[in-house]
Amino acid sequence: MTRGARRLGLVLAAPLLAVLVAFVVTSLVLLAVGDPVGQVWSTLLSEPSPRTIVNILNSSVTYYVSAVAVAIGFKMKLFNIGVDGQYRIATFAAALFAGQAWLPGMLNVVVAMLVAMFVGGFWAGIAGYLKVTRGVSEVISTIMLNAISLGLVGWALRSWGERPEGSNTRQTTDIPLSNQLEGLPLVPDATNRVYTLVVLAVLLGVAYWFVLSRTRFGFDVRATGESESAAVASGVKVGRMVALAMVASGAVAGLIGMPAFFGADHNYGLNIQSGVGFVGIGVALLGRNHPVGIAFAALLWSWLEKSSDALQLQADVSPALVYIIQGVILLAVVIAYEVVARTERQLEQRQVARQLDVGSAREGARA
Repeated sequence: MTRGARRLGLVLAAPLLAVLVAFVVTSLVLLAVGDPVGQVWSTLLSEPSPRTIVNILNSSVTYYVSAVAVAIGFKMKLFNIGVDGQYRIATFAAALFAGQAWLPGMLNVVVAMLVAMFVGGFWAGIAGYLKVTRGVSEVISTIMLNAISLGLVGWALRSWGERPEGSNTRQTTDIPLSNQLEGLPLVPDATNRVYTLVVLAVLLGVAYWFVLSRTRFGFDVRATGESESAAVASGVKVGRMVALAMVASGAVAGLIGMPAFFGADHNYGLNIQSGVGFVGIGVALLGRNHPVGIAFAALLWSWLEKSSDALQLQADVSPALVYIIQGVILLAVVIAYEVVARTERQLEQRQVARQLDVGSAREGARA
């Protein structure tokens, strides 16, 4: 077997092993609590309705952008736990700007997204600055910034938001009709539509792949993540790369809420989805920080999430079972990839040893 074929087999073995482990563990949990195993799996594996398919796609778009934001940090061995806070404050800033309708039509949409990227990048840049200049762990600083952003957005909503008639909550001004994106009719017979900004997610994935694998900046990011000392020896300014990676991660985090904001919500209020940044961490891990892997992971996560209602209605099982499945899959993937990585290293070591033995034998024969 060639080295490429063996490597491909090992790469495919990891997710398959993870899915098998998740299936076995979840089945054991169902048996332990007395729930119908067969009915649960038949419900989960049944074909969803067209409307549910659209919901899965829309949710996966949000999770994909979130995971890419996290993955940028992961490539540098940076744990940007603050994606959720960056997404919140950036979405609020974009909603506040877009609601004023200072610019006509699509120009207002584009500039609002740029505002979101700027605010998200600035908010993440605070953590990057603290890490570079003061050595503060990005984990601690981004967690604290999450809490601060939540408080700031709440204060800003009370100060500048409006209260709809008959409601006790506040929200930003609705964006004009010319900014509301109707969506794409990609799923036949569905009464709802896929977010128009699914195109944004696709372009973001392509840009993420291109920058990391085809540019000097991407090489510096990967080199710094693999070995900081080696990166310094090759002339990489590590401090600057850390700051830039955090800013880039935050800028992408600022785009997380844009598909739903322009496609369905049209204002910032109670409809804002919480916990998206933390879901992005799981999706990035499942996808191994690869743009294609992240796409499949986002679809899987979203599919499991949207299946929770069917579990309760059809199988009479608590929808919380989905969280167990997601957690088990995540742990299984991490373990499976580590097992596969160790197996690959052992196989390479054995191959090198065999080649050395063959070389020694040939030298002995010549002597």
